[in-house]
Order: sequence, then C-alpha cells, then structure tokens
Amino acid sequence: MKKIKKIVLAYSGGLDTSVILKWLQDQYNAEVICYTSDLGQDIDRKAIYQNAKKLGVKKIIIEDLKEKFVKDYVFPMIRGNALYEGIYLLGTSIARPLIARRQVEIAKKYGAEAVSHGATGKGNDQVRFELGYYYFGPKIKVIAPWREWNLNSRSALIQYAKKNGIIVPKDKKGAPPFSVDDNLLHTSTEGKVLEDPKKPAPEYIFQRTVSPEKAPNKPTLITLEYQNGDPIKLNNKKLSPAKLLDKLNMIAGKNGIGRVDLVENRFIGIKSRGVYETPGGTVLLFANRAIQSVTLNKETMHKNDELMPRYAELIYNGYWYSKERYRIQKMIDKNRSQIKGKIKLKLYKGNITIVSRISNSRLYSLKKVSFEENKTFNKKNVENFIKKHCKLLRK
Repeated sequence: MKKIKKIVLAYSGGLDTSVILKWLQDQYNAEVICYTSDLGQDIDRKAIYQNAKKLGVKKIIIEDLKEKFVKDYVFPMIRGNALYEGIYLLGTSIARPLIARRQVEIAKKYGAEAVSHGATGKGNDQVRFELGYYYFGPKIKVIAPWREWNLNSRSALIQYAKKNGIIVPKDKKGAPPFSVDDNLLHTSTEGKVLEDPKKPAPEYIFQRTVSPEKAPNKPTLITLEYQNGDPIKLNNKKLSPAKLLDKLNMIAGKNGIGRVDLVENRFIGIKSRGVYETPGGTVLLFANRAIQSVTLNKETMHKNDELMPRYAELIYNGYWYSKERYRIQKMIDKNRSQIKGKIKLKLYKGNITIVSRISNSRLYSLKKVSFEENKTFNKKNVENFIKKHCKLLRK
C-alpha cells in the first residue's frame, strides 16, 4: 500500500475534527491540511487557526463559499420545492457536496493522497462526503475515522481529547455539547436528550429562532421579487443570493419561523431525531410555491410535484452530482424564465401568510375566474369535459 504523506481534512475547529486531526497525525504520521468551507456557519476563524496550529498544522485553508453555496446549491434546490419526507428542508444534505468537491480539488492542488471527514459511522454525512469525493477523485484515498478507530462513543472521544490537551467545549448548561451543524441555510441539533423522541426539545438549544410564543405581537411584512426563478430583491432592495438569505434568516428567525422537530429515515437504514432551524429557507420555499402558482401552468406544476419526492431523496442521499439529479434539475428549470414577479408575505408568530402575488403572466385571468358573467369562458364546454372524463373513469 502506498504511503500517505498528505491528508486534506474537512476541519471545523470543534471537538470532533480536532480529535480526528490528532488521530490522523498519530495513525498515519502524515501532514494534515486543515480545510474549512465558510458556508455561513457561526465560524471562529481565530479559534480554527489556534486549535490547528496547537496541533502542529502548517497549512490551514478557510474559504468563503457563501455566495456559491446559495446561488449554485440552495437556490436550485428551492426551485425544486425540495422537502425530504414532506418536512426536512435538507440544510445539511445540500452543503456536503460542495465541501467534498473543494476538498478533492485542494487535495489535487497540494498533492495530497487522501481526504478525511468527521462524519459518524451511523450518519448520512459519511455517504454524502464520500460520494462527492469519489465523483471528483475516483482514485483518492478516503479516511473515515469514525469507522476505523476504537473511539466508539462520545464519552471515549471526550476522554481522548482531554488526554491530548484538546479543549472540550460546553453547552449552555455546562455539559458536553449537542451535535450541531450549521450553515447559511440552517442549524441542526442532535444527540443527548433529543435521542429520546418522547422528550421535548429544550428551548435553550435553539440558536437562530425565537419561540413563536415570544415572537413580536405585531406582524412583519416582506416583499420578495423574483427573476428567472430565483429571488433577487428583498423589500425592494437588490441583494446577492447569500446576503438575501442572511437577511431573510434574521427577519424570519425573529418571528419564530422555521423550527422543525422530526424523526427521519436515514439513508443507511436507521431512524434518527433532529431539531432543525431553517428560517429564511422556510420563507423562500413558501414564496417559491406562491410565485410558481401564478407563473407556471397546471401540467408543469403537477409534474414538478411528482418529481419532488425523488429529487429530495437524491439530495438527502448524497446524489447531488448524479445524472438522475441533473436530469430532474433540467426538467425543473425548463420553464424558470417564466417565473418572475413579486410575492408579499406576512410573518407572524411562526406563521407565513400570503398578502399578494404580482406577475405579468397571462396564465391567471381575472375575467375567467370572475363570478360575474362574461364571454371569456364557455361554460357549455364543461358538459363535454365531464362526459369525456366519465368515459375515462370506466377504463
């Protein structure tokens, strides 16, 4: 077996990846390049540099990918109205393909033979990362510590960290932290008390949303303007994709929007509970369906609805770069040039209500839907329409 001299590690600076960094150094006696993708998460650049340098790392890369993440990954997914199992907005799933791609590209740039990640052996992320790795680097060596080492529990990980002088962070209650993943689209929280589905999620775990009960007593009105299927303006101000989502997160979070507590079916075959906060994404998904309702015809909308569950499942399972996902995306985006206009929404205590839809599309006709008599719709044709479907009913 060829000796591994360099490894590119997806590094957050937190407990798990700091332990992995030390383990990789000890196990492989190789140089580890620490790579951090800034996708809009709560990132402490100083701590990342300090923690990595403390363990002897010479090459530390922190890359701002927020705009690319939202423009090329989040927005296409939102255009497809993607919801996994009808509720999950795929905040973690959509981030992994971009990180994996950049890891492999950096490995090639610096001549690294291997890449590594901090995903656990029971989770979906190991699949998402590694499908991305092998897609862009079919011959690259993948090191998955959680499947290789003998640190088979959270407690063992913490003991290893203490033994090697790695700081063990505490949660708001002074205990070892929950498992948290965050980016510009969402924050997920798992583990500890949340592992028992009978127990409610404690309020202190929420980071970017207030509880609906504590949200303002006065509603917030917002307007989103769409062009070519994507939002380009918030409250009449043109913003880049990342800045628009960031601003929307703050507005929606203050109004208690975007909390989801779910038990999901993981790709690898087990059920798990997670608590997700996706304030801006929840609003975007709602607004996207609203603008599509007045700009796309019935056949297109219904076809997209048929495609959505499979599309969401592909993203959840780590198949972002698959031919099937690309084919579905092409079908979803076929009529995106028609999707333009404005959606005005009211945000109030965890709820989103449509105030108005404005579009130049001719698909919606005031005359045709009016209860007043007019000549734009021939009601006599309805009788033939019903008779036709009576025949189809008996086939």
